[in-house]
Amino acid sequence: MERQNSAEEALILLRIRLCTPNFIFSLSSDSPDSNYSKLKFILSSSVVEACNNSVLLLGPRGCGKIAVLELVLEDLFKEFPDMITVIKLNGLLHNDDNCAIKASLSPCRNFIKLILVPYAVFLFVDEIARQLCVEHELIFSKMASFDDNSQFMVAMLHAYTYLPYLITRECGLAHKTVIFVLDEFDLFTQGKQRLLYSLLDAMQSVTSQAAVVGISCRLDADQLLEKRVRSRFSHRKLLFLPPSKEDLQRLLKQILLLPSDSTLPQDYIVEFNARLLNILAGERFKDIMDKLSCSDPTINNLLRFSAVCFMDLKSGFISLENFKAALSSIQRQPKLECLKDCSILELYILVCMKRLEVKEQESYNFNAVMKEYRSIHESFQTSDHYSRSVCLRAFEHLLQREVIAFLDNRGHSQSVEFRPVKLLLSPHELYQGLKSYRSCP
Repeated sequence: MERQNSAEEALILLRIRLCTPNFIFSLSSDSPDSNYSKLKFILSSSVVEACNNSVLLLGPRGCGKIAVLELVLEDLFKEFPDMITVIKLNGLLHNDDNCAIKASLSPCRNFIKLILVPYAVFLFVDEIARQLCVEHELIFSKMASFDDNSQFMVAMLHAYTYLPYLITRECGLAHKTVIFVLDEFDLFTQGKQRLLYSLLDAMQSVTSQAAVVGISCRLDADQLLEKRVRSRFSHRKLLFLPPSKEDLQRLLKQILLLPSDSTLPQDYIVEFNARLLNILAGERFKDIMDKLSCSDPTINNLLRFSAVCFMDLKSGFISLENFKAALSSIQRQPKLECLKDCSILELYILVCMKRLEVKEQESYNFNAVMKEYRSIHESFQTSDHYSRSVCLRAFEHLLQREVIAFLDNRGHSQSVEFRPVKLLLSPHELYQGLKSYRSCP
């Protein structure tokens, strides 16, 4: 019973770690070459040196761009209290002149929900003015025009005490840095880019204290900028690359190892960590990590690969079988499910197509597949020999199930036998499908 209680407490601790992005990315924040350190230096210089900066965070989804940014902002709020204002905008909400939506603040700071508004250009500046007013406890008027809000935004950036008529009391923002976070940055580049130009042009004054952080999954996001906008952009880019297999394994080790200073029994911690290290050092676990990194090497995928969910509370430890179960739960295998329902003849056709690809035959049709099928039958003297008409029906069935597909859309007038086709299965998927097929010869 005591062992089970310790296992439940350890399980809670590990789940909290996996659900806390700040903990995950703080593990690699100590390195001076990390994106965390570089981004923190860029933003802190905007606060300390009163300069304006702009930077793009680029990388695939799930690589931790937003998590690292939130970690940096949290640290900056601690270091420079009452000196930073964060304005968050999203390209999905504010990029389209015809989107007819408007962002409004909820009681949570800078959180966005939707209501109606006419134009996105007004929407962009209007949302900045709204968030600045809420941040500094000012009254925002819905009747303010685009020019009023533009002047107010520039006044805020330049740290003046200029206030249009929509503000009911004075505001001094000296030594205050405004950080603009533009999520889905590439969507802001659509159209005439008046939104980006307005913001970056307002930052050009030497008296302004501001920074723009763009977040995008497109690596060419800076190349989408117009010339006038590009000239006002600093061209700083931080590339978030998916970690290597070794880095993923090292991160997983740091997440799953129990801390020695926890309230858990010391003998349980020692045994738990010893068993875990033994598993991580094994070759079978390395094979699991190979499959994981081949499918999706991002940190987000690693966090979903949670053997913790399959941990046996009775034993109180994580086993290799738990990692295997976690891998199978996140791997999408719809094609393998299709192979389970295939006939022996259909499997023969798929193997013949794979053999043609191994022979570096770039294009092949049903006739080429039949020729390969006959060569297999003659070489191995198999009893599974079917007529051409039966093979054609099996071939058409594979096309209907989208296990194979035509190479292009041309040749609709041609017969099925003569149109080039391609296999939609990888060698690994075909091998696993044949391996799991119990009656496969």
